[in-house]
Amino acid sequence: QVQLVESGGGLVQAGGSLRLSCAFSGRTFSSYAMGWFRQAPEKEREFVAVISRRSSSTSYAESVKGRFTIARDNAKNTVYLQMNSLKPEDTAKYSCAASMILGVPQLRGEYDNWGQGTQVTVSS
Repeated sequence: QVQLVESGGGLVQAGGSLRLSCAFSGRTFSSYAMGWFRQAPEKEREFVAVISRRSSSTSYAESVKGRFTIARDNAKNTVYLQMNSLKPEDTAKYSCAASMILGVPQLRGEYDNWGQGTQVTVSS
């Protein structure tokens, strides 16, 4: 089965940057679109970014466009989320997820596999 392990979270000041990583194992990485979602306390989990199987397409939530960049390395079975110009409202637990749906799925229900998440806290 698919296993996903996130890393790279932490505490950062507003305006700073972090890079999250998600290590994939258990199946063929290039068969999956990879997404990042986040969940703040007492809020629903929300879509952040997604990248297609071969990196040909990406999609972002409006709230992170221009600040976050998703990338993947199929040779390393890893997906990344580069987060720049961080804001306090970006504070959340960030989870990566894997989907066998073609293209750039953005709905939680389109993902079958989830990591445990990594906490990102942005101080003002």
